[in-house]
Amino acid sequence: MLGESARAAGYRLIVRDEVASTMEEARRALGEGDPGLLWIVAKSQNAGRGRHGRHWGSPPGNLYASLLLVAPCEPALAPQLGFVAGLALHDAAAAVTGLSAPALALKWPNDLLISGAKTSGLLLEGENRTGRFNVVIGFGVNIASSPEGTPYPATHLSAHAAEANVERLLAALSDAWHKRFSAWSLPGGFGPIRAAWLERAAYLSETITMRLPEGPVSGRFLGLDASGRLELEAAGGRRLIDAGDLYFGDRT
Repeated sequence: MLGESARAAGYRLIVRDEVASTMEEARRALGEGDPGLLWIVAKSQNAGRGRHGRHWGSPPGNLYASLLLVAPCEPALAPQLGFVAGLALHDAAAAVTGLSAPALALKWPNDLLISGAKTSGLLLEGENRTGRFNVVIGFGVNIASSPEGTPYPATHLSAHAAEANVERLLAALSDAWHKRFSAWSLPGGFGPIRAAWLERAAYLSETITMRLPEGPVSGRFLGLDASGRLELEAAGGRRLIDAGDLYFGDRT
C-alpha cells in the first residue's frame, strides 16, 4: 500500500503478480491514457532491466516498481528527477533500516549503497507522446536478497534490518517521493535537492574513475553543477559529465 500522504496527493497503485517489467507496464498504461501519478509494483519480473539495457534479476521479496509521471517538467529538467528519486529512496531506506549517511549513501547517478555495497538502482526514461513529455522512473531495491557473483559488492535491506519488507519500503518511498518531488517543483527547487543529495553522496572529494564512451577518465569528484552534471577534476582540467558509470577502485 502507498503511504498516507502519497494517497492523499492522488497517487495510485497497481500491483501485479508477475510482469515482463514494470517499466513496460507503465508505458502500456501511458498508451492507454493513464493520467499519471501511478505506481506499478510487481512481485516478480521476467524481463527486468537496468541502465544500458542490462538485465536486472528479479527474485521474490524485493521491490520492483515504476512510477509514471505525465507532463512533470520540460525535457531539459528531466535528469534532475533522478536526484529527486535517489533522495526519496535514501529517505525511505533510512526510515526502514534506521541507517543514515555515510553508511547509507548515493552513488552518482542512480545507485543506493550500504557500506559501499549496491542495494538498489534507478532507471529514468522520458518520451514525448500526444504533445506531452512524460517520465517513467523504475526502482529496483534488494530487500529480501541480493545477487551473488556480481562484479561489485551487493547487499539487501533485511541484512541490516530484519523487519524490512516490500510493504514498509513502498509506503515510505511513496511518501518520500511525494515530499521531495513537491519541494523540487517549487521555483529554484533543484538547489535544495542538489545540496541534500551531496550530503549523502558516496566518494565525494575522492578519486574516482568514470567510464565514458571515449574511455575511462579518472579524477577527483568535486560535486554537481547547477544542473546535476558531475564535476570531475581530471588531469586535463575540470570536466562536466552528463552520463557515465562511476567506479571507485575495484568497486562499481
